[in-house]
Amino acid sequence: MAAPTTTGTQVPAHEGSSFPPFKTETFPSQIFWLVITFAVLFVVLWRLIGPKLGKMIGERRGQIAGDIETAGKHKNDAEAALAAYEAALAQARERAHAEAEENRKHVEAEVEKAKAAAEAEFREAAAKAEAGIEATRAAAAIHVTKAAQDAAAAIVTRLIGDNVSPEEAEAAVKAAGA
Repeated sequence: MAAPTTTGTQVPAHEGSSFPPFKTETFPSQIFWLVITFAVLFVVLWRLIGPKLGKMIGERRGQIAGDIETAGKHKNDAEAALAAYEAALAQARERAHAEAEENRKHVEAEVEKAKAAAEAEFREAAAKAEAGIEATRAAAAIHVTKAAQDAAAAIVTRLIGDNVSPEEAEAAVKAAGA
């Protein structure tokens, strides 16, 4: 015959079936295997992985110490280079100031020379102009004297009707001017 069918959702209960780790009768064997597993893992970690890990940590510490030492050397080199740069910069500034001062003195000397030459040219031109003015005055005085002589001769001729010689007119103009 056919087996009866059930329409419910319940799981039929089986006797003696529970979760094995929770069975109290298997606790001693579970603890035994836990200790054995822990001991094996401890020995593997202590003997195999521990030395490798210690070696890696030692190497890393050595590398870090070497990097710190190298960084210190580079820092000292950089400080020395900075000091050399600043010294060279100070020397360059000093030279630039010295050259600027030398150029300023040279330009001042050139200006003084040019000024002296211009003053000499001015004095020479002024002396020539004074000489020209003096020559023009002398020529003008001669012409005025000559004109005065001619005028005196013409006046005497008109007033008296007598002709006066140029020497007499000159003597009369000189006597009137003195």
